[in-house]
Amino acid sequence: MTIEIKAPTFPESVQDGTVATWHKKPGEAVSRDELIVDIETDKVVLEVVAPADGAISEIIKDEGDTVLSNEVIAKFEEGAAGGGASKDEGAKEEAKEEPKKEEAETSKGGEDQLVNPAARKLAEEKGVDLSKVQGSGKGGRITKEDVQKAEKAPAAAPAAAAAEVPVAAGERVEKRVPMTRMRKRIAERLLDASQSTAMLTTFNEVNMKPIMDLRKNYKDLFEKVHNGTRLGFMGFFVKAAVEALKRYPAVNASIDGDDIVYHGYQDIGVAVSSPKGLVVPILRNAENMGLADMENNIRDLGLRARDGKLSIEEMTGGTFTITNGGVFGSLLSTPILNPPQTAILGMHKIQERPMAVDGKVEILPMMYLALSYDHRLIDGKEAVGFLVAIKEMIEDPARILLEV
Repeated sequence: MTIEIKAPTFPESVQDGTVATWHKKPGEAVSRDELIVDIETDKVVLEVVAPADGAISEIIKDEGDTVLSNEVIAKFEEGAAGGGASKDEGAKEEAKEEPKKEEAETSKGGEDQLVNPAARKLAEEKGVDLSKVQGSGKGGRITKEDVQKAEKAPAAAPAAAAAEVPVAAGERVEKRVPMTRMRKRIAERLLDASQSTAMLTTFNEVNMKPIMDLRKNYKDLFEKVHNGTRLGFMGFFVKAAVEALKRYPAVNASIDGDDIVYHGYQDIGVAVSSPKGLVVPILRNAENMGLADMENNIRDLGLRARDGKLSIEEMTGGTFTITNGGVFGSLLSTPILNPPQTAILGMHKIQERPMAVDGKVEILPMMYLALSYDHRLIDGKEAVGFLVAIKEMIEDPARILLEV
């Protein structure tokens, strides 16, 4: 039975996607719910799994092709054994790649060598010169295994050949790779934010000692009572931001054309660095969360962001964003807005510094805070007041509980 493999249904905010990686090839045995292809969108990488046990019979959309929502990208043969496909990689490659495109596959060296598509792709990725690879397949065809052997045995090349292409001392090497779809989208949004908003940044500093002492005294009890949830710093900042946003609703608002949209809820975005770029998963209705719920959700979103498991819905929306460059050692920065939001809070590295306290010098763990805001909507007085409110709540955590 033939089944059509389709691209996922994209939300309205995502127009199309790109085939990122085919994890299975035609003829290769696949189990039900096994990952077969990744579809990269502007916001997230979506996984498509096998609908049943069987094998892909035809790939319609190759890697790099643009696909629309629910567009057919491949055909799947349910119950197929893959035409003799087995764990033997060599037999698998021969079975699935030999029938197609023979006349089009020639080596880069200009010789009349036949090259399997998988072998050509691997050679491009690894930088292997196909003209120097001896094919072991039918009719001298170069297989994937031949490329792998050539890559693993660079020392086997004749000394004379090495002398023909001398490498100058201090030679500068460049590598050019296409920008991923997500990276392109991030670049577009950052550029749009800098060009379409009247962005301004105000700074302050906060004494982290009260929060650090509170965490030291209660972290073990907190973890025990809340079933292993660890007490971190981000939860306190999210909690403080929620209270500050209630006092300064303009910081929680957004601009829609000529209208100002005031949100009666606090959906807090927490910026997370992932292998594919910066993503901002959202804590929905953070105003209804306790500290333990915040810490649990932040940790879960962070782990799934790094594994590429976030859904588009989990990264859509948000009324305010917090980003923590301090985890990478940043001492001070000016975060860029995440439109249509009108403000973003930047946390930084905790650094011990000498501070004047009641006429005496004390060494305190200090953190610089940065609030970037859209001056079209938020005046300097509101921005500074908002940042001071967060500073006061962090330096005196009881204010968060008492809402003062």
